[in-house]
Order: sequence, then C-alpha cells, then structure tokens
Amino acid sequence: MNLPQLFSTQKVLVTGASGFIGEHLCRQLLCSGAEVYGISRLKRSSPHAAMHWLQGDVKNFDELRQIWKSIKPDIVFHLASYVSGSRSMDAVRSTLENNLVSTVNLLTLMAEFGGQRIVLAGSLEEPNAGDVPIPSSPYAAAKWASSAYAQMFYQLYQVPIVNARIFMVYGPAQKDIKKLIPYVTLSLLEGKAPQLSSGQRQVDWVYVDDVVDGLIAAAQAPNVEGCTFELGSSRLTPISEIVQNLNRLIDPNIQPLFGALPDRPMEQVRVANLDNTRSKLGWMPKTALKQGLMNTVQWYSAHRDLYLPHALNLAL
Repeated sequence: MNLPQLFSTQKVLVTGASGFIGEHLCRQLLCSGAEVYGISRLKRSSPHAAMHWLQGDVKNFDELRQIWKSIKPDIVFHLASYVSGSRSMDAVRSTLENNLVSTVNLLTLMAEFGGQRIVLAGSLEEPNAGDVPIPSSPYAAAKWASSAYAQMFYQLYQVPIVNARIFMVYGPAQKDIKKLIPYVTLSLLEGKAPQLSSGQRQVDWVYVDDVVDGLIAAAQAPNVEGCTFELGSSRLTPISEIVQNLNRLIDPNIQPLFGALPDRPMEQVRVANLDNTRSKLGWMPKTALKQGLMNTVQWYSAHRDLYLPHALNLAL
C-alpha cells in the first residue's frame, strides 16, 4: 500500500508498537510521513529517526497520562494486548489488566484531551452481536468488555473510536513462536515433526500486511466513528490444511503429529463479514493464503538462527 504523506504533520501513538502487528504498522506509518510514538515497558531504540520510543506501562493511568500530555497525539492505534488462548485461571487477571484496563485508560485520556481518532484492535474471539454473550476464554472476555467500553465512550462522551475486529493474523516476523504458523514452520525447518491437536478447527487467516492496510484505512476513512470493521479473509481454512501447506513448502517427508495434543474447549469458528469493511473503508485483503505462507516460510528460513534455539522444545 503506497501512502505518500497520508499522515504528514500528524502525531500517531501506537501501543504494542514492538509487537507483531505493531512493528509492521509503525514501518508503514513512518513511510507515510507520520511522527510515530511507540510505548513500551522496556527502554527501546529505533534505527528510524522519525520513530520515537516512550517508556511506560499502558496499565498505569498516571504514567500514560504524562505520556499523553507530552505528545498530544492526533491518532492512536491501541494494539498492546496480552494475547493468550489459555482457559486457565492464571490468565484472568493478566488479560483484565493488560487488555481491558489499558483500553479504558486510553479512552479516558482521549475523552479528556481530545484527538482525531482512536483505533482499537478487537478480536475474532469476541462473541458476535446476537450471540449468547459467553466469552470462550479470559482473553475473549477482556476484548469483548473493551469493545463495550469503547461504545460507551463513543455514545456518552463522543470519543471518536473505531473498532477493528482482527481475525487470525499470520506473516513474517511473528515473534511469538508458540503460535501455530511460527511453531510449525520452525519445527519443520529443524527437521522435527510438530506436535499438534486434531487440526480440525476452521480459522479465518489474514496476512499481516493486509491487516496493517485495514488499520490505516480505519484511521483515515471519514464518518466511521463508532463503527466496528472486521479484518479477515472471509474464508475458513482448517489448521490441518495450513500445516499441510507448510509441510509441502519445507519438507514433505516429515509427518506432523496430529492428535498429539488435546483440542482446547470452546474454540471459536467465525468468518469475517467484509460487507461493511469494503463499503465504508474500501478495504479487502490482497494476499492469497498460498503466497502469504510462502512469504512467511522464506522469512523464517532467512532468520532461522534467531529463532530455532528457542523453538526446539515447543509444542502446540
């Protein structure tokens, strides 16, 4: 996506800027002329002169308020999140604080100081409108509650929110090697059989560059405040097919171990509805699954020495 000076003179704050989607988004924003600020709990530096790193914790309202006052962002992308499909009680407080509390902090500051728009990263794990609202995990509950708070802030306080409901993102440079595609790719590159559940779950996969284009469209499209847009492929592909495609690309002689692990309970099967996204944002995914997986394998193959020592004992 060519974005010449689309964000020129604008200050853009990105939470989760060091994460998988965040890094891709910041790179695109910098190319578009934005003055980009990333928040991280750790001290960071960037080779890009226009990228500014700010140290702080989005869960800490006072820290976040000081950051906000110092830069006065025009646009905010809230990507920071504790992403876990765990059904364990251990995930309850971490998802509450990292996902819900951080969102309410940002919405409160946008209401206090103003700004053009805040784009919130939602999740396919959230219950659909019209569903019996029973989230399938602590993560899903926190994301669902965050979306509800965002709508309340829009209706009561006129905070210019847009919610981007993101489906299963994949692509190069995904650092969490416990995720399916990095794990399977790195296992196969090492010549090891990945250990998997049944592989029967159907998933809507979307390439990271397409997601970035959708987030930018959500920040720029006119008259879409208060809307929720789904960013996915609108196609379901089972995990087993993803694994088989990676198998063919890397080493067809290795037999993945399906059924070595149990399936997680209450796995969600949802497909993106792109009607609203296409009509109001002008966005559709461009990257075919086959090409996206090929790009991903090529990237991990080129960077395998950075990841393989940490990937050998993982299992999904």
